[in-house]
Amino acid sequence: MEKTELLEQVRRLRSEGKSPKEIARALDVRPSAVAPLVRAVAAQDRATAELPELVGCWINVGWSQGLSVVGRPDWIEPAQDGAGGLVSVLIARRHRWDKVSVCGYLVDVYCLGVKNALGPDITDDVALRRFVPEYFRTFRNGWKEAPIELAQEIVFGAVEYARGLGFEPHADFLKAADHLGTWEGPSGITFGNQGKPCYISGPYDNPRRVIDTLHRTVGPPPNFDHIVMM
Repeated sequence: MEKTELLEQVRRLRSEGKSPKEIARALDVRPSAVAPLVRAVAAQDRATAELPELVGCWINVGWSQGLSVVGRPDWIEPAQDGAGGLVSVLIARRHRWDKVSVCGYLVDVYCLGVKNALGPDITDDVALRRFVPEYFRTFRNGWKEAPIELAQEIVFGAVEYARGLGFEPHADFLKAADHLGTWEGPSGITFGNQGKPCYISGPYDNPRRVIDTLHRTVGPPPNFDHIVMM
């Protein structure tokens, strides 16, 4: 059976409420072969589903410190003191007429990709206006509205870059990814600090594991930089 035909069979059986094990028995294939097809069907369904209305998209000022962007010079910002490496993105979409659904992403654009993800959390418009400054409170230069295309380039692009270095996004990213919409890629952003991987340790990291991974994927310094906070 061709892969395309198999995928359609999985889609049909999944729509009937069959479990992956039941699908495997019905198609006479191994369960391990069905699991990625079930995930592929789910991803396709999410991509083709109509996204709720975008209420707002915000990003911290100074996000582009150390990065470059091909084809969108209007996205690049002047250098900001104390900025660079960590980027926060917040997206709100309409949930019901009186509610919004909010997702946030903390992105290490120099090395690790998505370090944390928030939501989707359901709130209302009044609470959202209070939450936005709270979400960006650690960024001394504040925040600004951003196009959803920029948010996609940053978040999905950083995930792709980090995977190339051997790092997967935070487990909560899967729940929040749909708020970003569909992204075809590749990103026009050059990640890393001036194009080079740069690991700056955080309070919940395992620095030794990160540095060992970088040694395996890109080789020893000077192929990457690192700053381990004590």
